[in-house]
Amino acid sequence: MSQLTEAREVDVIVVGAGVNGTGVARDCAIRGLRVALFERNDIAFGASGNSTGMIHGGARYLTSNPEVTRSSCEDSGYIQRIAPHLLFRVPCLLAVPRTQRHAGTALAVYDAFFELYDRYQPLKRGQPHTRLSGAELAELEPGLLADLAGGISFDEWGIDGVRLCVANVLDAVERGARVHTHCSVTEVLRHPDGSVCGVRYRDRLSGQAGTCGAPIVVNATGAWGALTATLAGIGPDCVRIRPGKGVHVYFDRRLTNYALVVQAIDGRQVFMLPWQNVTVVGTTDDDYYGSPDDVLATTDEVRTLTQAVTRVFPDLRHARALGTWASVRPTLSSWGIKEEKLSREHAIVDHARDGAPGLYSMIGGKLASYRKFAQEMTDRVAKRLGNSERCQTHRLPLPGGEARLDPVELAARAGISAVAAARLEYRHGSRAERVVERIERRPSEAATVCRCEPVTEAEVRYVVQHELARTVGDVSRRTRLGLGACGGMRCAGRCGQIVAQMTGRSQAWGQESALEFLRAAQARRLPALGGVQARQEALATAVIRSEFGRTLRGGGKP
Repeated sequence: MSQLTEAREVDVIVVGAGVNGTGVARDCAIRGLRVALFERNDIAFGASGNSTGMIHGGARYLTSNPEVTRSSCEDSGYIQRIAPHLLFRVPCLLAVPRTQRHAGTALAVYDAFFELYDRYQPLKRGQPHTRLSGAELAELEPGLLADLAGGISFDEWGIDGVRLCVANVLDAVERGARVHTHCSVTEVLRHPDGSVCGVRYRDRLSGQAGTCGAPIVVNATGAWGALTATLAGIGPDCVRIRPGKGVHVYFDRRLTNYALVVQAIDGRQVFMLPWQNVTVVGTTDDDYYGSPDDVLATTDEVRTLTQAVTRVFPDLRHARALGTWASVRPTLSSWGIKEEKLSREHAIVDHARDGAPGLYSMIGGKLASYRKFAQEMTDRVAKRLGNSERCQTHRLPLPGGEARLDPVELAARAGISAVAAARLEYRHGSRAERVVERIERRPSEAATVCRCEPVTEAEVRYVVQHELARTVGDVSRRTRLGLGACGGMRCAGRCGQIVAQMTGRSQAWGQESALEFLRAAQARRLPALGGVQARQEALATAVIRSEFGRTLRGGGKP
């Protein structure tokens, strides 16, 4: 059993920079605790950054577990308060085809169900549901199937999960937290009596290794939770989760004004929703037995999702799919029930029962109620450390959430398009002012790096300097650079040059980082491609290999 000889450096170490880990780091820092956060990959690399992107009220859990619905709606209201720039309203339609068996009865049941859901809507500033006729549905959303018996409208909220995690990290850092991304925890260190005393770590980019001392370690690694627990010398069965794979397909523009709720061939619910400037279709819910590092969508999963939507929205078959994203949910383990019936509740495992006092694992949960889960975990940490400060994460704004800015004014000041300014203000809130100030000092940074999103050079430089971005992939997660129609072909190379320059690395490293991003993006695209797109992809692959290969050998610019 390894132990630490150095003195305690921080009060608590959090492992994992998903929404739960970053929420705990922020809450601890607000309460005055010294925090160190370690993340093997990047902020929101896993499920938090690859979810449906909704802060919803959990209507699907209303009959089986109404407490999950209540807590989700309550936390949705709090998140709207602390990050108003990140939330956007998602009005939803649940359409019932006339061909559906007992369509009239189904409509009556849905109407009664959402009447019950309406009781929770005030918690999240949602609008009450409305029962609609087929003609009213057609007027609201002309692309819907013509032969509809009717439907229901109800209200939810969308969010960029990556930006939510980044905001939590920034607040923690500004309150004194130490954050290490691309840094693997290789061992949880313990005293001879078994109690936790710190971690051993290694930076995956620089290769540097070290130790950090603390009496408490919080395992917030989600689908990696069981593996992380073994680093303390305890068995993987001490963290019992049932990993569930969720897949999404996204399209090149907003295809609807409303989110559509439909049924897949196996009866599961599927969403198609306008999400920021794209359309997202998801999600699957299947047991997953592979590595969370390598989770990708399959062609069959994409087909299941798109077939479900085309039953009520036929025009989807003519839309251009840009790619997929996939992740693994760390749902609570339960035997003998279907994946979609698994509880979305959360739980804290105190490993004192396993002989490792001071080690805790966070399992389960969902994006919409992350703040509550983080508060519960921090309450335990604070009590163990004798800290009596109360949680304030529901009251204090996240960075950027202090005020809203006028995108038109920002655009005029920076000399950028209104669209670029609006997207900038969405991602950074009031801190978009800092990016605009960069442009005012250096007008050349108004240049557009990614035209699809769009993203300026100033924003790329800002997220490297102030938001812990260390690779092209990191920049993409924070800005959505390279996630548009070009798939990064027009912007990854330039982004790599900027990242290399700002981090003191060689231009060859920058181009390799760009190439790594393009390879990963291509792997996410392939399952969603049709015949014409597949031929285009073959051409893009040839360009990647030839142009980037030539650059890395010392040739021209990509």
